[in-house]
Amino acid sequence: MKDHCLIYFFVLIMFLPVAGVFSQESLLDMLGEEAEIEYAMATFKTNRVINLHSLENTHRGVLDIKIGHRFGLITGGFDNFFGLDNAVTRIGADYGLLEDLQIGLGRSTFQKTVDSYGKYRILRQSTGAVAMPLTLSILGSAAVRTDPWVINDQKVENKYRWFYTWQLIAGRKFSDFFSLQLSPGLVHRNLVETADLSNTTVHVGIGARFRLSRRVTLNTEWIYVLPDQIDDRFRNSLSIGLDIETGGHVFQLHFTNSLPMTEHGFINQSTGDWSKGDIHFGFNISRVFTIVKPETFR
Repeated sequence: MKDHCLIYFFVLIMFLPVAGVFSQESLLDMLGEEAEIEYAMATFKTNRVINLHSLENTHRGVLDIKIGHRFGLITGGFDNFFGLDNAVTRIGADYGLLEDLQIGLGRSTFQKTVDSYGKYRILRQSTGAVAMPLTLSILGSAAVRTDPWVINDQKVENKYRWFYTWQLIAGRKFSDFFSLQLSPGLVHRNLVETADLSNTTVHVGIGARFRLSRRVTLNTEWIYVLPDQIDDRFRNSLSIGLDIETGGHVFQLHFTNSLPMTEHGFINQSTGDWSKGDIHFGFNISRVFTIVKPETFR
């Protein structure tokens, strides 16, 4: 009962800002077509900070193919070639249905997880005729384990293999050189290991971007899970890396204590301890393709 109350409360909080959308649209109607609005651009280089979803949306009609790798621990030494002998991979696709609505689907080798999500931008940072100080989005995702998951010599039923994540993403591009976002959210697990663990966990993610040059940024993120919600062997996710833009590609190179790349994994199942050098090297490659030309939407 407590878990369900948490979910209902958080969903209510997430949808409260929707009222602001209609106010903003009404104001635009009153201003007329000649009103000029300048939207904040390139708050982050892609729609991911590192693991976390960023404030950015894939443009409508655009397909963004993402390939992610997280190698083994660099402390593995030369025998494992400092982690390069072991890797977790995720291949996914993000698509912009509308300018403010993006959907995605992916598959990861971590627990053979299949995941899907939708992200909707409620408010967009802007100046001019309408001054909006921040960008606000909501994210909902679902993931399912498809590996041979066995507990006490019994295969886990399909209904217990599901994980759900909800996040409110709020942030601002303070200047060309600095952006910051907060991502409070919930992760619901249909099955937990022991009765004293909650099925629903609460977390707050923080992501930041620092511009180093026109094509390179330094990104950092930290995800704090509130105490007494996950097993003691798991750690809060901490990642740092570089985004490098080269034409239609964005390369993200990073170090992280998180091996999985889906929300329920890197939020609730990160095992690496930075203080002990338990760090994974990883990268994301993003390549975009225009599927539907913008004129088609007019």
